[in-house]
Amino acid sequence: MTRHESRQEAFCLLFERIFSDATMEEVMETAVEGREASLSKYTVELATTADSHQEEIDAIIEPKLNKWKLNRISKVSLAALRLAVSELYYEENIPVQVVISEAVELTKRFSGEEDASFVNGVLGAVARDLEKK
Repeated sequence: MTRHESRQEAFCLLFERIFSDATMEEVMETAVEGREASLSKYTVELATTADSHQEEIDAIIEPKLNKWKLNRISKVSLAALRLAVSELYYEENIPVQVVISEAVELTKRFSGEEDASFVNGVLGAVARDLEKK
């Protein structure tokens, strides 16, 4: 499984988790059983890291939403943003542009251009803050 495929599957798990009170482990189990998802080690790492740091990640995202609240943005955008911010902050040796590009592509695929532009703008602001650190 490529890193792109692993990211896509992690994105799907995070998206599913938004609508569930189940733990990430339960969401992963259901994905494997229900839709025969293939979960690579990297997929599991990405999904569990983003899920376990969700409060911190949301605190990074929300100030960048420019008059929006997390509960008002599309769930596709939210899942893509959580995954990307998790990668930016908790994964090593992944170029910022790769993370942003992957998040934008996932958003385009599962939502559309408008949401993809929104995700790109938010992640650009997050990346600028990260550079300052």
